[in-house]
Amino acid sequence: MIPSYAPAVPWPHLKRSLVAILRGLRPEEAEATVGGLIEAGFEAIEIPLNSPEPFRSIEIAAKLAPDHVLIGAGTVLSQEAVDALAYAGGRLLVSPNVDAAVLARAASRGMVTMPGCFTPTEAFQALAAGASALKFFPASVLGPSGVAAIRAVLPAHAVLGVVGGVSEADFGAYAKVGVKAFGLGSSLFKPGMTATDVAARGRAAVEAYDAVFGGSER
Repeated sequence: MIPSYAPAVPWPHLKRSLVAILRGLRPEEAEATVGGLIEAGFEAIEIPLNSPEPFRSIEIAAKLAPDHVLIGAGTVLSQEAVDALAYAGGRLLVSPNVDAAVLARAASRGMVTMPGCFTPTEAFQALAAGASALKFFPASVLGPSGVAAIRAVLPAHAVLGVVGGVSEADFGAYAKVGVKAFGLGSSLFKPGMTATDVAARGRAAVEAYDAVFGGSER
């Protein structure tokens, strides 16, 4: 008998499953940068915990974001970080690895989770731990063919995402193998960029996503 692998907290029905990865964002940049991306059409914002004062930035972003927009953290490696994320108002947890205890704590906080995996073993461990979506990382190493091979053995309902060396130019190739969520890092944001420039890149990514997925997942 095959387990159901039901997510503890389902991946939400976003218009676009585009996750902005703002590694290196400073708190004083958070309002303008996050606001510009939300206006551009992003509904998921990740501020990695190896950024300067990340929880301050997350708190600022969470206060300005509409209810349907997920604000959260990346590089979450401990249960204590989960608690701090919840206190800051974050609802999205992204990690580079699969840690069942971290995922359980996040689920108890009602968070959407996207742990990193690279192999079928890690993917099934993440699903068994209640992950909302799988983050294939680094996607540039696996490529669409690698993701397709792993997807063949996963439950049909599993939500697949890719992160690491991914840009809007890759949306079409990954969509063909069942990927619907994309984490955009350096192709979208680098420390020192102006909010205006980030928003312009965000709009280009949204247009590319809509061209592939038809403008809406809902």
